[in-house]
Amino acid sequence: MALGFLPRPIRELPWLMLICVVAIAGFSTLVLYSAAGGRMTYAQPQGMRFVLFFGMAIAISRLRPEWFKKAAFPAYVVTLVLLVVVEALGFVGGGAQRWVNLGIINLQPSELMKPVIILACAHFYSLLPAREIRGWSAIWPAALLIGIPAGLILIQPDLGTATMVVFGGLTVMFLAGLPLRLFAGGIAFLAVALPIAFSFLHDYQRQRVFIFMNPETDPLGTGYHITQSKIAIGSGGLTGVGFLNGTQSHGGYLPEPHTDFVFATMAEEWGLAGGIFLILAFALILRWGMRVATDSRDRFSRLAAAGLTTTIFFYVAINLMMVMGLAPVVGIPLPLFSYGGSAMMTVMICLGVLMAIERQNRREARRG
Repeated sequence: MALGFLPRPIRELPWLMLICVVAIAGFSTLVLYSAAGGRMTYAQPQGMRFVLFFGMAIAISRLRPEWFKKAAFPAYVVTLVLLVVVEALGFVGGGAQRWVNLGIINLQPSELMKPVIILACAHFYSLLPAREIRGWSAIWPAALLIGIPAGLILIQPDLGTATMVVFGGLTVMFLAGLPLRLFAGGIAFLAVALPIAFSFLHDYQRQRVFIFMNPETDPLGTGYHITQSKIAIGSGGLTGVGFLNGTQSHGGYLPEPHTDFVFATMAEEWGLAGGIFLILAFALILRWGMRVATDSRDRFSRLAAAGLTTTIFFYVAINLMMVMGLAPVVGIPLPLFSYGGSAMMTVMICLGVLMAIERQNRREARRG
């Protein structure tokens, strides 16, 4: 596509990635319109949020990566304070206290922590001398950075988001060059501690693990979500049953057809073809993000770009595994597709920062 007549800032935007983002969001409005029985109940608010956050991502892309580096630790502190505010003043929804009402959006501070923990850990390792990367001083500060918010999020309780915060932080630690033996030791410790940690889970969380291992044991109770999700996905076949014709979501059989299980709603009506389209669009976004990371010359930008891209990957992978019965139900939405503002805001922040880093990479490449 010839864009030479456009100003350089517009011409240098990653248009393929942005087209994929718009395609996913546009497809989402169709699926949400169907999930509401042919009404705009979900589609209209979702579309308005997307326009708002898309503009926010473009605005973020105009900032210099140095700004994100300087803001990483203050943003981390502010988000920690918001997590404490949730405990004191947040409202309860779905049996968990995770949100603060800001009027136009019910903000979930734990969602903000997903990109913030990446930036904070990337900043920490960019400051750490290379000679200390294999020492204890490279581990305990990052462990505190990750562990404190993860603990606050677990209290809400929100095991899925806490897991993603931990995964995001560990990804940056791994990419920073910490020796593999430390991760091997951590895995061994978790294997020993897992039975003890399992005993501290809430009853419904333990039930989700049991149902994941054998969903047929309670198909009408705890296993109902995943059983109906599998039925919806399987009934879609290659091309689906047709737009507005899904029986699982329209008949009330599929719980949360517009949020956590929206992929099952889509798969029933659009089939394998819709699923391939969606996964391919996400794959192109992730490929672009990793290319931004590999093209980055400074340590902070490289770690931040790789970590933010991995965060988007975790969103997609965990949600798809969840709705297909390959992972326990942990309440992770499908980014840009599930109904809701907090997850969309998080992903658009990630994309905005990635675009800012890519812009810096282009600028450095021109300088040689």
